[in-house]
Amino acid sequence: MLLWSLLVILAPASAQADGLTLLAPSSVFEGDRIVLSCQEEKKRKIKTITYYKDETELLSLKKFSNFPIQRANFSDSGNYHCTATVGLWSWKETSQTVNIKVQELFRHPVLTASSFQPTEGGPLTLTCETRLPPQKSGVRLQFRFFRDDQALGSGWSRSAELHIPAMKTEDSGSYRCEAETLMSRIRKWSPQSQIHVQRIPISNVSLETQVPGGQVIEGGKLDLLCSVAEGTGDITFSWHREATGPSLGKKTQRSLTAELDILAVRESDAGGYYCTADNGHEPIQSKLLNILVRIPVSSPVLTITAPRAPAMVGDVVELHCEALRGSPPIVYQFYDKDVSLGNSSAPSGGGVSFNLSLTAEYSGNYSCEADNGLGAQRSEVVTLSISEADGCRGDLVIARALGGLFGVLAFTGGVVLFYHWSHKISGKSSATNTPRGVSSPNPQASTQPSPLFAMEDLQPEYVNVGSVGVDVIYSEVMGFRQPEDSANTRRPSLENKDSQVIYSSVKK
Repeated sequence: MLLWSLLVILAPASAQADGLTLLAPSSVFEGDRIVLSCQEEKKRKIKTITYYKDETELLSLKKFSNFPIQRANFSDSGNYHCTATVGLWSWKETSQTVNIKVQELFRHPVLTASSFQPTEGGPLTLTCETRLPPQKSGVRLQFRFFRDDQALGSGWSRSAELHIPAMKTEDSGSYRCEAETLMSRIRKWSPQSQIHVQRIPISNVSLETQVPGGQVIEGGKLDLLCSVAEGTGDITFSWHREATGPSLGKKTQRSLTAELDILAVRESDAGGYYCTADNGHEPIQSKLLNILVRIPVSSPVLTITAPRAPAMVGDVVELHCEALRGSPPIVYQFYDKDVSLGNSSAPSGGGVSFNLSLTAEYSGNYSCEADNGLGAQRSEVVTLSISEADGCRGDLVIARALGGLFGVLAFTGGVVLFYHWSHKISGKSSATNTPRGVSSPNPQASTQPSPLFAMEDLQPEYVNVGSVGVDVIYSEVMGFRQPEDSANTRRPSLENKDSQVIYSSVKK
């Protein structure tokens, strides 16, 4: 039924002679099914029917029957006719010739590309272009793509395009595509096309670290990030220290950045670093990056220097605090127990000193603290003992001065007694030698000689004790003679004053 409907729609051409007609479609495309039908209009008895193409017998039948061509191709194009033998005498009848031309269902596809010299790392779109005739616009096609005769993607696809997101240098090669009808399996290949993937050279290599200011703490982690602004394909990154030979590490990857980790940084790791990148053209080097390694302070050492041992009240002692390791600047804090005495900074490292004038209450435990912003460290406690020897020494000097004073008083008393005694003896002698008959004008005076001042008349007014220099002590005793006046009262007379000054050396 389908065949006859097709023959009607296509307005079949016919060749008729002697009442014999050959029916064939007027338009044939490759892959179509062709049915040739030889008919006799007079309804005579037919013994045999034979089909011919270009005068070549194709098929001979003993009754009316059609001649089918299941899937037409270009070789089926030609001139067709049929013959029949009819009647008792086997008359031969021949139809007129019908020309059949098999048309191309779709042209050979053409492979097109968004670029036949794509950039490495960039996308590429391949298109398999072909066209169906208007009469066959409903025919469904499928496509697939090949590189160097290897199928790409998932194979057959209803889409005439293939999208490659990122081309590689190894993607260079010979490309072609294939188109096929789903029903008739008509396949056609496109011509081959060469695609060459271009590689972009490396440019603008830079080295940086995530540590602010390029400063890393000793023992910490250092991340060195090497990156390029441009460059395609596999890039080999390598890291180096300034003025050193072998690289610190290498990485090859299809990326514009790579990272090297130094897990535990040492003080010797400080210095200049750089990296290189290479994708096959030539290595490109970054600028130098200077890395500073900051060292936390060690526990400081506190030393106390005094002018004598033991330290005494009034001495000035020096407290010196120093951390043997640590990046400057370092701030030092001094403590008496837990009370801060003050702080001082060492901008270039080293230690600092703090002077302290001692009083008795400064005896105790001292410590210091060092801090450079990476953690404070406290020293061990140092005990400072202050002697009270200066006070004892002063008491000793006073005691010795008083002893000297008492000695002076004793000496002065001895002199007065001796003087008084000597004048008494002298008076007795003069009384004995007075000639008889001669009376003394003052018998009492002649019998009681008058000394310069009697012991009972010596009235100490004051005692002055002082020092001359460090090791010399003097004492001065002043007294007054008390003469009797008419009222029989005693008053001191400045004219009769006397004084004694005695100097004494005091041994320490």
